[in-house]
Amino acid sequence: MMPRIDLTTIDEGNPAERHERADAAANRALILQTAERLFAEYGVANVCMATIAEAAGVGKGTLYRRFASKGELCLALMDSQMSTFQAEALARFRQQTRAGASYLTQLGDFLEALVFFTDRHAPLLAEVQHGGLLRTETPLNLPHFWQFMTVSALLRSAARNGELAAALDIDYIGEALLSPLQIDIFRFQRDGRGYTLERIAAREEINSCYATRLLRLSFLSPEIIRMILDGRHLPTLTARRLLSDTRLPIAWRDQPGTLS
Repeated sequence: MMPRIDLTTIDEGNPAERHERADAAANRALILQTAERLFAEYGVANVCMATIAEAAGVGKGTLYRRFASKGELCLALMDSQMSTFQAEALARFRQQTRAGASYLTQLGDFLEALVFFTDRHAPLLAEVQHGGLLRTETPLNLPHFWQFMTVSALLRSAARNGELAAALDIDYIGEALLSPLQIDIFRFQRDGRGYTLERIAAREEINSCYATRLLRLSFLSPEIIRMILDGRHLPTLTARRLLSDTRLPIAWRDQPGTLS
């Protein structure tokens, strides 16, 4: 027979400490709610930490104890949105796997969804990147880290399934596939070059063959890249041709004579 536990004898800690923890949680929630409202009204770039503290009715010291920078605050605001995106992506992967979709197809669909997610949260992501948080040593809670791990896992599954060469440098390819969606590059494409989301996602052919085409470009030798940058390549050596050249990968030493 299980012994009866007298709940009145359990030490629940110092009441003052429990009150302090509750106050800290309440302050954090208040700060995030205030920041979200101010960002929606004035734009992320136009709201400073001092304004957030004043609007929330907390001291600057309280604010900076919770969030060391505006980037950290923006990252906290993204937490629930990222969790939702992750849950939707995992559900889609399970559905596609049951339907027999290839891993490259799943990768293409994930990248397309990522384009629209990046657009929705571009101001917050820009602040996170501006604060250097995407380059931390242990980015377990960062958007890019989860995206990279997801892309790498799909690439490894594709390689095991025979959809890609087994000898590929998966980590390098994963970063290469995600680099156009780094927020500074993405905003330049969207705002500076005027690309629509449809062009970024669809017209650039983020689908089952997009990954394969982009992989081919990653195999170009330094000599070929220098020729292109210096304008010494033949007019026939176009991006369209390279993207569709099924001979790649070719050994670096053989590329100048074969491709140029």
